[in-house]
Amino acid sequence: MTLLLDRQGVRLKSEDAGLAVTGQVDFEAAAALAAKGRDWLAAQAPGAKVQFDLRGVDRVSSAALSVLLDWTRGARAAGLEVCGVVLSPPLARLTAVAGLDALLPLTEPG
Repeated sequence: MTLLLDRQGVRLKSEDAGLAVTGQVDFEAAAALAAKGRDWLAAQAPGAKVQFDLRGVDRVSSAALSVLLDWTRGARAAGLEVCGVVLSPPLARLTAVAGLDALLPLTEPG
């Protein structure tokens, strides 16, 4: 595990083949969070499988969804396969309401 960002109560870690976010992601933290995640994605080998774990985001947050979509686009552009996305219950509800759940390879927390 490598800590990539610890700012304003938001932490981003790289774990195995993915990124994990914890804290309350708001728009103040979202830009730095997105940038650090993009940097990590750019360093992965083309064809690698990656996953995103946002189960530690404990509030409904459109900023967190914006970051997730940014990472998903960045991963695909870099030739990476997004093989799993784990969301906290509040984010899962927001994703379903927004109709984004069909666009993401959602997996159950394990």
